[in-house]
Amino acid sequence: MATEPDIALHSEVPSPIDVADTHASTEASHEAEGGGLPQFEFQHWFGQIVWLVVLFIALYLLISRVFTPRIRGVIAQRATTIATAVETARQVQTEAAAQAETAKAEVAAARASSRALATAAKTRVTEEADRRGAAEEAVVSARIAEAETAIGKTRDAAMANVTTIAADTAAAIVERLTGTSAGAGEIAAAVKGAA
Repeated sequence: MATEPDIALHSEVPSPIDVADTHASTEASHEAEGGGLPQFEFQHWFGQIVWLVVLFIALYLLISRVFTPRIRGVIAQRATTIATAVETARQVQTEAAAQAETAKAEVAAARASSRALATAAKTRVTEEADRRGAAEEAVVSARIAEAETAIGKTRDAAMANVTTIAADTAAAIVERLTGTSAGAGEIAAAVKGAA
């Protein structure tokens, strides 16, 4: 014999026959109503169209009042940022070109100045070297002239003494060879004839 809790359990669990009956009755009710999807039934169209219009208007208002102004603001800000960056880059490029031209002119001026300084220094050194060379040449020429004058005097003095020395030497030789001394006039005539 079954107890009361067993009966309660059996009564809650549907039997396979009850499930099949429920399914069959649901299919029958759908076939009786016309079948198909309820959203395609004409009687529901008015509510669906109303909700479609409400949702469309809500989305339109959200897009036109909220999202589009934000997107436009971001695009405008981005365009402004890009334009500012491009303008800044152009200004920097112009300034850099001007600075390059200024630096180029300064380099050219520095080169010209250094060339002028080098030429002036070379000219100054050359002039000073020429002046020193001329001074030294004048000193050397003066010394050569003095030396030639001294040599000439010494030669003239030697030449003046040569005749006397030659006469004395000739007299000594004659006396030595002959044993007699020769006269001064004969020796002077013999030395003049030899010169």
